Amino acid sequence: MSTEPNFLDVKIMGREYRVACTPEERDALLLAVDLVDNKMREIAQRTKSTIAERVAVMAALNIAHEHLSVTPVSPLETVADSVDTSDAKRRISGMGARIDTVLAPQQRLDL
Repeated sequence: MSTEPNFLDVKIMGREYRVACTPEERDALLLAVDLVDNKMREIAQRTKSTIAERVAVMAALNIAHEHLSVTPVSPLETVADSVDTSDAKRRISGMGARIDTVLAPQQRLDL
């Protein structure tokens, strides 16, 4: 089992990226690429945004939110020990609002 990095060329939203990964990580990386590409395309279509940076940040926030919302609690943990995600959700929502505010003038330029 080699840990020497190899490179894999992937495409996300029509743009090519070269990513270092070991052969053992290849399948997981391809699944991650598919998840990110699908999420970005969904957000771009829903928001009608063509700004790749904004779409990427919103996709990252959505994926993080989904991850935090469904991360299972270990059976050994009690309810009191589990992670409270309400603060994270509030912060993610705030970040999205700030991103929208900052990028709004740039969107007007794209029209």
